Amino acid sequence: MCLAVPGKVIALDGAISKVDFGSGVIREVNMSMLEIEIGDYVIVHAGFAIQKVDEKEAKETLKLFEELMEKT
Repeated sequence: MCLAVPGKVIALDGAISKVDFGSGVIREVNMSMLEIEIGDYVIVHAGFAIQKVDEKEAKETLKLFEELMEKT
């Protein structure tokens, strides 16, 4: 099973950017498929940003992931 996760772009360095997924999780992500800016929210799958997403939607999804983790 694969999962695409939303995160906030916090730094840009060419095609590789840093994305904050909340709860202290920051990863390098390939942005070559999108035009993004710092502060944008993106959906990440397998290390690639595949779609920009609305901030409200991203935060709701991240909150749901946190709630699921609390239950396990």
